Amino acid sequence: MTAFTPALLARLAALIVVGVIVQTAMVSQLPIAGANADLAPLLVMAVGLLCGSLAGAAFGFGVGLFVDDVLLQQLGVSSLVLLGVGYGAGRIREARDPEGTFVPLAVGAAATLTFSVGFSLMQFLLGVDAPVSWALVRDTLTTLVINTLLALPVYAIVRRWLLPNLPSDPRRRRRRAYTTGGLSPLSRS
Repeated sequence: MTAFTPALLARLAALIVVGVIVQTAMVSQLPIAGANADLAPLLVMAVGLLCGSLAGAAFGFGVGLFVDDVLLQQLGVSSLVLLGVGYGAGRIREARDPEGTFVPLAVGAAATLTFSVGFSLMQFLLGVDAPVSWALVRDTLTTLVINTLLALPVYAIVRRWLLPNLPSDPRRRRRRAYTTGGLSPLSRS
């Protein structure tokens, strides 16, 4: 479990504000193949993979609440779905301890798909009138491809931003090489 120091909380809060503003002001204005990238599930996925399930869920709730406030949407829908995305990414970190290079790609794709389908389902259950057509499926798949390609850079940026305040994980300690020039104590008979 990640220790929540004031410096880490400040960096997470700054990441929420900067991430949502960049998403709203810049990324949502650049359509690629008729769809837009969505940084919110990628940011939540990255924090979940780096900090664990509790931090991922809390960060997802904060990002969702800020997104709903900025876009003047019904409060709580994005928060609920991103809370689940952050918790799921954090559980992957806690259960499997992923260290592979392409783990953020797979988890980013899963986070994007979960957010898109979950948000659409929540809107449908709340009775929001929205046209459902093949264009929605096409936009969802295009956003999935775009976000999958953006998952590694977003993960790298978030990791670099949070790394000074992340406590060392005892599971990830590397073994020290023997520098005395002698044999390892384990090889002696």
